Amino acid sequence: MTKADLVEQVAEAIGPGLTKKECALVVDGFLNAVKQALAQGNGIEIRGFGTFKVRHRKARVARNPRTGEPVQVPARVSPVFKPSKHLRARVARLEASDGRSTGAG
Repeated sequence: MTKADLVEQVAEAIGPGLTKKECALVVDGFLNAVKQALAQGNGIEIRGFGTFKVRHRKARVARNPRTGEPVQVPARVSPVFKPSKHLRARVARLEASDGRSTGAG
């Protein structure tokens, strides 16, 4: 699903009250709010959907897979998303009804 698809779905959900351009502004506003909160180190919790937050990763020593040489990986901050139990359950039901497996084979 692309951002344009998301705008389309928002426009359909709202109905004739807003134009697609206005729905695009709503979607952009939401995404910008998430980006700004994460950039400030804050998290966002959306009940029934999940939590966006920032995870602080420590510096570590890794190995170059080609040469086996140790490589210093600096500490960094990365955004993470943790789905809610409700969302995980819905995805699991979808997977069960499709007969799909998510195992890495």
